Amino acid sequence: MNDEKLDLLREALPYIQKFKGKTFVIKFSGKVTENKENLTSLVEELALLHQVGIRICVVHGGGKQLTELAERLGVVQTVINGRRVTGDETLELAKMIFAGKINTEILAALRQRGVAAVGLSGIDGNIVHAVRRPPREVLNRQTGEREEIDFGHVGDVLEINVRLLDVLLEQSYLSVISSLGADDDGQIYNINADTIAAEIAVSLQAEKLVLLSDVAGIYLEPDEPKTKISRISVAQAEGLISSGAASGGMIPKLQNITDLLKRGVKSAHIINGTTRNALLSEVFTDSGTGTMIVN
Repeated sequence: MNDEKLDLLREALPYIQKFKGKTFVIKFSGKVTENKENLTSLVEELALLHQVGIRICVVHGGGKQLTELAERLGVVQTVINGRRVTGDETLELAKMIFAGKINTEILAALRQRGVAAVGLSGIDGNIVHAVRRPPREVLNRQTGEREEIDFGHVGDVLEINVRLLDVLLEQSYLSVISSLGADDDGQIYNINADTIAAEIAVSLQAEKLVLLSDVAGIYLEPDEPKTKISRISVAQAEGLISSGAASGGMIPKLQNITDLLKRGVKSAHIINGTTRNALLSEVFTDSGTGTMIVN
C-alpha cells in the first residue's frame, strides 16, 4: 500500500471514531439506483460505513423508474412544477416500483456485501403517518396561469414513528425504506422521498442527512463548478438568501435544509451519488466532495 493510501486511512480515522454509533439517514434518488454498476459501487460504500459502526437508514424514491414503467404500459403521467399527479393507476405502479423492484434490488446488493438489511416502506410499523394532500393553487410554469391542482394519491407527512427503526438500528440492521405512507384508514400515498428522509432524520436526531442525487452540491451559479459551496453554516445560508446571492431553486433548497438543522439534525450533505467514492470522501475526508450545511 502506497503512502497516499495510508494517508487517506489516517485522515479517515478521527471521523470513524467520531461517527461510530451515530445515525446517518441517506436518501437515494431514482437516478442513483437505476444503474446496476453504480448501485453496486454505492452499496460497497454503505457496507464500509456499516462495518465501522455507523447506524444507517436508507430512504429511496424512484421517480425515474416509475416514469419509464408508466411509459411502457401506456399510463399517462402528469407532472406540474416537478410534482407528479398520482392517479389510481400511477399509485399501483408506484407500489410495484418503490416497495417492490427498487427496494428489493438495494437489499440484494447489500446482501452481496454481507450487510444485514431490512426492506420497509413507510407503511411498515406505521413509520410514516400521512394525510392526503389537499388540492392546491399553483402557478403552472408552462402555461403561466394559476390553477387548482388535485395531486391525487399524494400524501403529506403528518407524523413519523421511529419505534421499529430504533429496534432495527439497535440490532445492527440497516433499514431500506421506500417513499410510501398511509393514513389511519389504510389509504396508501406516494410521498416525496426527500421529505420522508428529512422527517426521519429529525425523529432519529440523526448525525447526518445525506442526499444523493445526480448533482454534486449547491452552486451559487447553476452549471458553474467554481461556484459550488463546499461548507456553509445555517447563519451563512440565511445570509445568502437575505442578501440575494441565492436565487431561483437554490432558495427553497437552502430554506428546507436550514429548517431541518434547526430541528436537531447535526449536518446535511448534498453529493453526487453517481460518482464513485463520493459518499466515503464526504464522510471521511476534510475536503469532502459535495456541499455540507452545518448548524
